[in-house]
Amino acid sequence: MDDIIDELSWRGLLAVTTDLDELRSALNSGRVTVYCGFDPTAPGLHIGNLVQLLTLRRLQLAGHRPIGLVGGATGLIGDPSGKSTERVLNPAETVAQWVDRIRGEVSRFLDFGTGPSSALIASNLDWTGPMPVLEFLRDIGKHFSVNRMLDRESVKARLEGGGISYTEFSYQLLQALDFLELYRRFGCTMQIGGSDQWGNLVSGVDLIRRVDGASVHALATPLITKPDGTKYGKTEGGAIWLSADLMSPYAFYQFWLNVSDAEVPGLLRVFSFRSREEIETLSAESAERPAARIGQRALAEELTTLVHGAEQARQAIAASQALFGRSDLAEVDEQTLEAAVAEVPSARIFASDSLPTVVDLMAEAKIVASKSAARRAIAEGGAYLDNRKVTSEDATPGPEDLLHGRFLILRVGKRTVGAIEVIR
Repeated sequence: MDDIIDELSWRGLLAVTTDLDELRSALNSGRVTVYCGFDPTAPGLHIGNLVQLLTLRRLQLAGHRPIGLVGGATGLIGDPSGKSTERVLNPAETVAQWVDRIRGEVSRFLDFGTGPSSALIASNLDWTGPMPVLEFLRDIGKHFSVNRMLDRESVKARLEGGGISYTEFSYQLLQALDFLELYRRFGCTMQIGGSDQWGNLVSGVDLIRRVDGASVHALATPLITKPDGTKYGKTEGGAIWLSADLMSPYAFYQFWLNVSDAEVPGLLRVFSFRSREEIETLSAESAERPAARIGQRALAEELTTLVHGAEQARQAIAASQALFGRSDLAEVDEQTLEAAVAEVPSARIFASDSLPTVVDLMAEAKIVASKSAARRAIAEGGAYLDNRKVTSEDATPGPEDLLHGRFLILRVGKRTVGAIEVIR
């Protein structure tokens, strides 16, 4: 077995750990049960969570046993880490729905077979829900120093700002209780999480040492950020979700396809399951031929396949190629084409006896500055309707040009694409 610590280190997935030599020894000496928690504070998981899911998967591939813990209890409270203000508490019914959804999302990335490294899924509501408050305060709370809790970075940041409620202040006790319960129930001796979770991770390590006298481990991955320092979990349009109903496979594919050249080597190390040699080769080829976007295409295909499956990845690739004239638009299924249309400038028109001219449609879709610009594009041979060159300023599409009876794809040059949806 290769040294998994060296592997994680090379991939840039080690921010901070408990004693590194002890952790390395434990991971190299036998099977370790390791968990990561996922709180249902949103309707699904995003690519920030994907870092943890894939780290669990890497540990499982190295022979260790992963537990995906869904925060049925902690999701009702809210983690103050990384938040400058108090969370709005979601209704219990909503959290319960999100728990079920996230349980399914976590399950997609781990192997739940029958072997000794088969994964488990648990919810912390199973032990927190039935626990009386006095038992919690006596058996758990007595082991925590308020002075040390106040020193936690997530708490200090809030105290310097708008303050923190006792509800969120108590979150680290609940996460520590999770580690203790998983240690007792399943022999779990390792927890992973993002570096913004470090205070919560070591709270569990300390609790297990105080209560059961055992030595356990914690590992935090760095927060994966863009060159401008913002998190990858979010874009201007919202989170990069892992579920198709929150973000289409096509949009997911396009996200990875559009990352900058400078980001490619780091993202490949963090998210790809390719070998070190393959990643270094891809990174070198990307640097030599940036216009070909070799690394971005490899990353987009691998991640879309991993998250959405091979068929959805194939459709996303086909739509991406067809939209820019490299394959047949008629071969793209309606759902994928609809998702692709949502990612380009578009307009809706109502069906009538005849459709407007291509010139009018190009202006309507706002892929040209004016109708005069549309006419120039046609005259210069750079205007396309459904990937067919438009040769006349008076060209007007007919019903037979509507893809799936709904869409017209317009293009100027190689890269400027827009769409019209015809509403009946």
